[in-house]
Amino acid sequence: MSPGEVTTLIKDKGIKLIDFKFTDLMGTWQHFTTTLNEYNDEIFTDGLGFDGSSIRGWRVINSSDMLVVPDAGTAWIDPFNAEPTLSLICTIVDPITREPYDRDPRGVAEKAEAYLKGTGLADTAYLGPEAEFFIFDDVRYDYTANGSFHSVDSVEGIWNSGREEFPNLGYKIRHKEGYFPVAPTDTLQDIRNEMCLELEKAGVPIERQHHEVATAGQAEIDIRFASLKIMGDWMMYYKYILKNVAKKYNKVVTFMPKPLFGDNGSGMHTHMSLWKDGKPLFAGDKYAGLSETALFYIGGILKHAPALTAFTNPTTNSYKRLVPGFEAPVNLAYSARNRSAAVRIPTYSANPKAKRVEFRTPDPAANGYIAFSALLLAGLDGIQNRIDPGDPFDKNLYELPPEELAKVPSVPDSLIGSMEALQSDHEFLLKGDVFTEDFISNWIELKTREYDALRLRPHPYEFYMYFDV
Repeated sequence: MSPGEVTTLIKDKGIKLIDFKFTDLMGTWQHFTTTLNEYNDEIFTDGLGFDGSSIRGWRVINSSDMLVVPDAGTAWIDPFNAEPTLSLICTIVDPITREPYDRDPRGVAEKAEAYLKGTGLADTAYLGPEAEFFIFDDVRYDYTANGSFHSVDSVEGIWNSGREEFPNLGYKIRHKEGYFPVAPTDTLQDIRNEMCLELEKAGVPIERQHHEVATAGQAEIDIRFASLKIMGDWMMYYKYILKNVAKKYNKVVTFMPKPLFGDNGSGMHTHMSLWKDGKPLFAGDKYAGLSETALFYIGGILKHAPALTAFTNPTTNSYKRLVPGFEAPVNLAYSARNRSAAVRIPTYSANPKAKRVEFRTPDPAANGYIAFSALLLAGLDGIQNRIDPGDPFDKNLYELPPEELAKVPSVPDSLIGSMEALQSDHEFLLKGDVFTEDFISNWIELKTREYDALRLRPHPYEFYMYFDV
């Protein structure tokens, strides 16, 4: 859609307000709204000013002036506003140099796509994340100097099998038995359907939706693959629309990777492929029907995976999901069909266009623009340096003998471990100035602060283990 077409849309649909959305460093949409008095075609080139010092991880106060530059192609009528409101996704630029701001996640994605084309290896990176989430009925938490608690609840939760519900009909999902049940056990079909339809109204095509493995409202909605920046945009629509549809039903969606103990967490298995001149580059005659290019791409992912987790698994809670046995692979190996390997080669179709690799470690707390860009750069580094991924593992990695498993490298087991890996391995991210040293050091500082915030606080379970020492 061109700026002129946006103007026509505003007139045809009786739009009264324009909402400008952009993504902060941690992956949350921020926004401000104007009336039509502020709207004209020039905003798509000139941008609009705002204070960048109040955004998490961004400018300091003495250089805070910044510009949002809206992308006309993202125009969408936001259904969650009372008055007719047009939404536009923006990229951030410096008002003096007019250069993309190097801490703007969407700008990072734009630079990643430009770098890909500049290598001559490919012209398009397609990504297809499978973001899981929980739908809860009630969430409460608090932390004070002398106490802490959290409590989440769902009518589907197995812990409610004995609750008085006037009447309790007994359809509760046992732990790890939430995959694909029909109603009345699955209580969330209509909500997920509405989420899908609202996503498609926003231009995000849907493949399928279903209940996921865990009890208590775990779900997944799969969207069609798209190029890197567009998929970053779509993941922002995804989180925004799902949360707001849930709120209509007096429920809440969370993309927190591990909100429940003893059941599956929420992952974001990410499918990737490279194309050039309209042709897929990952299909070939090597292992599992892959090309040599695809195997080298896997080599880059596996080599840099510890550093990649700094972006693909960016919270302290992420590492409560990254444990063996919960469909969250921690072992850095690749295999066809094998979901216990960190990199899987799906074998659903023999069509060369469907040939792709799937990195199963990421979770939906990730900022899509940043995580997808980092994954692309790791894969490209593998191709450029012909990194051999080694032999595939076709065994169940969860059942390997300890002496054999010890030979398989794994991802870090904590956020601080991922920051240490990123500190020692980030040269591949600096290619094409996609990421900068400033971005990396700022990210490490922010995430180390998060780790310390948790590390310094007593945990309720520590009282269970240690109070009587």
